[in-house]
Amino acid sequence: MSADTSDLTKVDSAISGMATSPPKEGTKRRTTSSAPGVMNLNDLEKEGTKIAVAVETQKTGWKLNTSPSTVEDTAILKKHLTEPPVKKIDLHFPLGLEVTARNLKGVTIKDALDAIHKQFKKKADDEMEEPYLKGFEWDPEESWTRLKVHCQKEGMPASKKSKKNKDKEEAA
Repeated sequence: MSADTSDLTKVDSAISGMATSPPKEGTKRRTTSSAPGVMNLNDLEKEGTKIAVAVETQKTGWKLNTSPSTVEDTAILKKHLTEPPVKKIDLHFPLGLEVTARNLKGVTIKDALDAIHKQFKKKADDEMEEPYLKGFEWDPEESWTRLKVHCQKEGMPASKKSKKNKDKEEAA
């Protein structure tokens, strides 16, 4: 029986060691997960703090069923979607669809486009009436905690295409 007892103490020490490890890891994560200055939308509403949407979202020319990396100016993807930055925000489409963009360090334009893309990536072009992102709108009278998503039928003309068209016109 002495062999059984020694096995049990080994098991007990292993279990007790495991029980103390995860909380340490969890507390570490909590302190670093939320970046300073990143707000909760509900707190902003209580304080009456207005939200500004990044203007860069209005000139993406991005098609909802394509990867966000297809945006012409990929540098905008790193910018915060709102000012002040928020941890999560709901994106509401006119027909009722709602997606949520989350990022504990502040929701970026890429986070918003990723959340939208997840909903539309399997849709064919002819299934979507307005397949291009026009921009986001914050309307505190309708809802303080979400943005309206505006779409359009045509994408923005890409700068490369417009240069080619000018060259063709000059040649003609």
